[in-house]
Amino acid sequence: MSTASEKRENASDLEKAFLVGVHWGYKGQEEAERSLCELRSLAETAGAIVLGSVLQTRSKPDPATLMGKGKLRELAHVMDEKQPDLMIFDQELTPSQQRNLTNELQVPVLDRTALILDIFAQHAHSKEGKAQVEMAQLRYTLTRLSGRGSDLSRLGGGIGTRGPGETKLEVDRRMINARLKTLDKELKNLTRVRRTKRKRRDRLSVPNFALVGYTNAGKSSLLNALTDAHVLVENQLFSTLDPITRRVELPGNRRAVITDTVGFINHLPHQLVEAFKSTLEEVVYADVLLHVVDASSSDIKGKMNAVEEVLDEIGAGEINTFYILNKIDLLTDEDRRAIVRDMPDCTLTSTLSGVGLAELKSKMSAGLASRQTLYIFLPHGRGDLLSLLYQRGQVLSRHTHDDGFLLAVEIPENLRDRLEEYVVDQSRISLEAGTGEPYSE
Repeated sequence: MSTASEKRENASDLEKAFLVGVHWGYKGQEEAERSLCELRSLAETAGAIVLGSVLQTRSKPDPATLMGKGKLRELAHVMDEKQPDLMIFDQELTPSQQRNLTNELQVPVLDRTALILDIFAQHAHSKEGKAQVEMAQLRYTLTRLSGRGSDLSRLGGGIGTRGPGETKLEVDRRMINARLKTLDKELKNLTRVRRTKRKRRDRLSVPNFALVGYTNAGKSSLLNALTDAHVLVENQLFSTLDPITRRVELPGNRRAVITDTVGFINHLPHQLVEAFKSTLEEVVYADVLLHVVDASSSDIKGKMNAVEEVLDEIGAGEINTFYILNKIDLLTDEDRRAIVRDMPDCTLTSTLSGVGLAELKSKMSAGLASRQTLYIFLPHGRGDLLSLLYQRGQVLSRHTHDDGFLLAVEIPENLRDRLEEYVVDQSRISLEAGTGEPYSE
């Protein structure tokens, strides 16, 4: 059986693609060029041969075709010369823009979102991953059913045109919505299984680190280096979709688990964020985030910002984060010194040479040691804070009173201020005989 890499080596198996970028006011020329370069990497990851690319600057996008009519005519001539199998636009196209461009250029037209969805479909291996990707693809398709021409328009209307008389458009929409409900049910069942496993870790008071970062930053390599996990590592975008959790031994005889998660990217399709929210819960419930950054990237800050935007969107923006600049073996000594000046709190690592791994483990252990054990009394009306304690801390014990809950908890330092008014003086706490439960005297 041939591997994906062997297939990519056989040019006859690959689709030929031509790339198009259009940028206007909000995006500078340099950023647009970087984005188009990233689109090339995405296309190659999807299994395409890139024949070439073009980038147009406009004052504003054309509502019908995104690009201007003159540039579109030039592009049509390029199509005649290059003979690509498809066109890929760096921007997300509206359904009407995609339809108009396909008609004008006479080749299939995809946008950045469709391309990323295709890569996810290729790399999803678990049942949950496949269901999440299919859900995202169906949501994307659903937005593109309307306005596809008179062949899909409703047959008149009124008596005699409903039920068996519904059009292909309506049949497609109904089938997609039915499939989305089925997938949603499957994902909820799979999410319950993962939550059960996480609750077991919580009961055992096992701290959890989550690896986050831009795609291809080296998260899986770092997981292997820290845990001897032997996870398959590929130099591809989005090579890891399914979360992988492994135990890690830290200095001071501390044990924790570390979870590798899906990589992020600029303009990550909203459909994917929504579909992968159940998987990304592993990030939301982590004690500490390990934000892995490719130190050799020409746009370190931009990629870090893209990751942090997604973290904010899923509710993980306030979790204690350690920044790790990986792949420093690709840097010159001068570049390393510059990074240390600009980002003094970051840990520099190389999974290839092992540099920085011992320092990182020490920092991770110290991060756990900084957690505080407190007694907190929460009124019954503060369910939000109770949920926060279970998400971000370790609830060591819980005792119910008429007017609230008394909890012994272990929390990160950065949560102390938020809970300060509910902290109970430890001198007022004793253990109820024979139960191990705290109560206020």
